[in-house]
Amino acid sequence: MEPKDARSIPVPDMSDAISLNPEETVLFDKMNGKLVLKTKVCLREGLLEMFLCPKQTKEHESILTIDSKAQVIHAGLLALGAKPGHPVKYKPEFQPPQGQQIEIYVSWTDEKGKKHRERAQQWIRHATQRYFNTPLQSLPSEVKLVSGDKELKYDYASGVLIFFGRMTPDEKKGFLSRSQNAEYQKAVEALFQLGQLRELEASFVFAGSGFSKLSDGREVYQAEGGSLICVANFGDALLDINMASTASNDSGLLFEPWTERIP
Repeated sequence: MEPKDARSIPVPDMSDAISLNPEETVLFDKMNGKLVLKTKVCLREGLLEMFLCPKQTKEHESILTIDSKAQVIHAGLLALGAKPGHPVKYKPEFQPPQGQQIEIYVSWTDEKGKKHRERAQQWIRHATQRYFNTPLQSLPSEVKLVSGDKELKYDYASGVLIFFGRMTPDEKKGFLSRSQNAEYQKAVEALFQLGQLRELEASFVFAGSGFSKLSDGREVYQAEGGSLICVANFGDALLDINMASTASNDSGLLFEPWTERIP
């Protein structure tokens, strides 16, 4: 495994790499044990299901897109000796994606000609534009709640304190001043911590996707539909993260782009 400080790793010389597809977007570098994918940024803000998707599939919820068949990338990983496992399984019980861990880096040159290199995880953070909640058995009588998205809410039926988005230090200070009750203060602190910026901690694994048979008997590689490199678990993922990550908009997607880090 390569070190986490990707900036200290030079971009390998690709002069001996060969293209695996007509679009010349997937390069096979046997000497350095790498695939190099030529991608484009397609999303810098929003909620994520993918880190990378094939062109004209899921660009509305993927940071990167590539003009390539997903099966070409699968074949390239196999040629490098990577071992696929299996995508997420939900029945008879939940099993997270399995497979060989794959280190993914992004490299680009900025408008000043400076080269950059980072781990893919540095471009992905836990979603902040969502409701966070934490247990609070009862709301102190002295705490008065007002309406508005940037105010505290309390669910009396469930016994949870709720806040939307990132709580600022000044907002936390104001909420804490409303009551000295220890449980209330603990709950406010918990909501503040839940909303802070956090990188994706999970690793990417070679799940391997699979094939579906069409009515005419032809087989289709499932990841061509968009699930190339996922950050929400899909049963047709080529690569996925090795943790439980919802793919349901009803439950709330877990990740978003780290906008300020993405060119």
